[in-house]
Amino acid sequence: MEVLVYLVPLALMLGLLGLAGFLWSLRNGQYDDLEGAAWRAIADDEPAGDAH
Repeated sequence: MEVLVYLVPLALMLGLLGLAGFLWSLRNGQYDDLEGAAWRAIADDEPAGDAH
């Protein structure tokens, strides 16, 4: 049971670190354009006649 003295604060610190990272990403606009990256991934950037 002595290990709980170390594990509980460690778990709380890691949870707060994850929450802080999530809130940072919200404030910096990481979730503003959720569909743009998906469309860029499937977009055909090369014209059809330039295949080598």
